[in-house]
Amino acid sequence: MSKRDYYDVLGVAKGASADEIKKGYRKKAKELHPDRNADNPDAEAQFKEANEAYEVLKDADKKAAYDRYGHAAFENGMGGGGGHPGGGFHGQGDFGSAFSDVFDDLFGDFMGGQRGGGGRSRAARGADLRYNLRVTLEEAYAGLQKTINVPTSVSCDSCDGSGAEGGAEPTTCPTCSGMGKVRAQQGFFTVERPCPTCSGMGQIIQNPCKSCGGQGRVHKDRALAVNIPAGVETGTRIRLAGEGEAGMRGGPSGDLYIFIEVDAHKIFEREGTNLFCRVPVAMTTATMGGDIEVPTIDGGRSRVKIPSGSQSGRQMRLRSKGMPALRGGPAGDMFIELAVETPVNLTSRQKELLKEFEELSEENNPQSSSFFSSVKNFWDSMKG
Repeated sequence: MSKRDYYDVLGVAKGASADEIKKGYRKKAKELHPDRNADNPDAEAQFKEANEAYEVLKDADKKAAYDRYGHAAFENGMGGGGGHPGGGFHGQGDFGSAFSDVFDDLFGDFMGGQRGGGGRSRAARGADLRYNLRVTLEEAYAGLQKTINVPTSVSCDSCDGSGAEGGAEPTTCPTCSGMGKVRAQQGFFTVERPCPTCSGMGQIIQNPCKSCGGQGRVHKDRALAVNIPAGVETGTRIRLAGEGEAGMRGGPSGDLYIFIEVDAHKIFEREGTNLFCRVPVAMTTATMGGDIEVPTIDGGRSRVKIPSGSQSGRQMRLRSKGMPALRGGPAGDMFIELAVETPVNLTSRQKELLKEFEELSEENNPQSSSFFSSVKNFWDSMKG
């Protein structure tokens, strides 16, 4: 299969300038890169073809040879193929060199690079911080404003966050020319590493600020007033934008994430927005029915009617007496579970009445007037 014309491969006219050739290759490389064409099986071959064409046309000697002899210039040892065994051009062998010429243009967005004036702005964003905050169930119910102390890094007042003494501007790093990274050719690949001179910042400070040592920030405890909304639960995360660590050399601050942990309650258990609790009920009330008062999470009390004949474990619902919903919606319910109490420390008379109650129950004669009389006497003695 005959090779395509290199100028056609790059989409430029014959006699195009070096800048036009580079722009043409940059466009083709972006268009054909395999990472952007996972569903196109021909993209890789076309990408390598563009690399081969650019490797020839970017070199003045190779380009002159190609313009005169075409592809034959690189066959059988002809042409200016310096650097290759036998003198011929081997196409993909110089892929790393060709591709590195436009590496920043292809991947600058992913690497965070911005060219401008021979350098780049390398101000680094501050780190995000996490703060664990414990609250009571009552506080989670009502919501609150709480002041917390956060150890963090804040912008240096002495240098206004620049890191330079006296407000001087940082200078472009001479090692990486402001790129913040250096390249090394390793066979087929071009490997990039952070610049050792500027630690990847792209700039160096000739006269560092004495207060922050050129970092542009200092460590300090900050007091922050935090609004905790009603309805939070363990695991709720609250984000405070810009309240994390200050950025390096004037970079933007990170965020502060507050993770809520709700303490266990001595009465209530929580499931979502619903609350559960066990309520002791006297045996007399459970048997004959009556009213009791139960505590609620808002600090008040609610009256609950206990039906006669209630047993331990019976569950009753108090609607809308649970927790509020964090993101709106109806409040949860409160569920109470009855725990019938067995009387202790009985007097002799109370024991006699209970014995009589047992005997009458065994006779299975609930309509007997003596039965009801005995039961009444027993309850009266209990109340006394």
